[in-house]
Amino acid sequence: MEKSKQVIQMCKEKGIQMIDFKMVDLDGRWRHITIPAERFGESVFQYGIGFDGSNYGYAPVEKSDMVFIPNPESAVIDPFVEVPTLSMTGDVCIIGKEENKPFDQYPKNVAVRAVEYMKEGGVADKMLIGPEFEFYLLDNVCFDVSPQGAYYSVDTRQAQWNTGVDSGQNLGYEVKHKGGYHIAPPQDISYNLRSKMCLCMEEWGIQVKYHHHEVGGPGQLEIEVELGEMVDMADKTMITKYIVKNMAAKEGRTATFMPKPIYQEAGSGLHVHMLLLKDGQPVFYDKNGYSALSKTAHYFIGGLLKHAASLCAWTNPSTNSYKRLVPGFEAPVTIGYATSNRSAVVRIPAYAKAPEAKRFELRSPDATANPYYAYGAILMAGLDGIENKIDPEKNGWGPYDFNLYNLSKEQQEKIQSLPKSLEEALDALEKDHDYLTKGGVFPERLIQIWIERKRKEGRRIIQIPHPAEFDTYYDL
Repeated sequence: MEKSKQVIQMCKEKGIQMIDFKMVDLDGRWRHITIPAERFGESVFQYGIGFDGSNYGYAPVEKSDMVFIPNPESAVIDPFVEVPTLSMTGDVCIIGKEENKPFDQYPKNVAVRAVEYMKEGGVADKMLIGPEFEFYLLDNVCFDVSPQGAYYSVDTRQAQWNTGVDSGQNLGYEVKHKGGYHIAPPQDISYNLRSKMCLCMEEWGIQVKYHHHEVGGPGQLEIEVELGEMVDMADKTMITKYIVKNMAAKEGRTATFMPKPIYQEAGSGLHVHMLLLKDGQPVFYDKNGYSALSKTAHYFIGGLLKHAASLCAWTNPSTNSYKRLVPGFEAPVTIGYATSNRSAVVRIPAYAKAPEAKRFELRSPDATANPYYAYGAILMAGLDGIENKIDPEKNGWGPYDFNLYNLSKEQQEKIQSLPKSLEEALDALEKDHDYLTKGGVFPERLIQIWIERKRKEGRRIIQIPHPAEFDTYYDL
């Protein structure tokens, strides 16, 4: 039986009443549209569901009609709604006179095309990635931006700033500033909720490697997943964020993947582990290479480092991203690679020794990224390094087997640094994006739209008076 017919049959057997279609907008948020199960049939898989793409940030209004084609392989019962609902993701096409064709700006289509380009080049037929999901779990958040005032406030009962609160229920198990790494209960108050999140992820087909409390004392957490195929893992990145946020809300709490929601605490990243396979064999392993990495792996790293600044426009696309990429924390600030060095933007885990597990991680990304664009751009940068044999050592990018944060000012000035603002990253993307447009992977128009959109976003934020400016300048 065809998968589409299996899905329709499952709806009847499970008493499904609603069919929910989830789509990704330009920024990387899920949006959705729902139809009654009675209106759901095989014609939906053939003709899809029409929608206005201009409201998703893609097409101009005069050419905004698009169609969503659900993928029956993605069908799953949504655990967060009251009415029995089947959820599906899929592809977006533009409507043609004769037939519809895939919309080249749609995030998933970009990621799929990046993988196709990799296969056409012959260097590998599969890219495996493993993201580390870091986020803060809070009890309360409030914020407001208006002409007459702007503020935000966050709170969680486990934060150190609550040690002196005499509520009659303060148990004294608050977590110290930057003291949360692997902290155990009773300080780790979210342990049970994290386990529930992970079980839900497993039910949705996401293999969890482990979960734990992270460095940030006021509720910073991490869930790491097993390696998976790149496009599939982009789907699972969207699912993971959906599960984390909804399960938190279900228990009266709130989760944020903002890179730097709390001043002077550890920022939340989306470290991406990666490796390539060809015919099932590892491409990155060489027992005689530096850290047992092959020449191909080094060239891939070279591509990542050469394009590190422009990559940030995709992997760190928010103004808040650059409040995380600052000295003094575990986030990288310089362009270089090393083994077991968390201060390097490309880190080679020493514990991954088996040939099939030999990999490295890019430590700069964060979860404000659209995962399809971010993972696709990472792959394209690495492939450019392989194609042009960009040697990271010969280009002076390492290996830096020492703490990059402890260098003198003179030494630091000799090492290239990551962008210090979103504007810098967008400037870099404007100058350096030919590696992305190879093979038609990233449409030129998409890059232009992204730069325009993010510059506008950045200008708005920088023009708003900041509370810290009142603290610093009000009495001058």
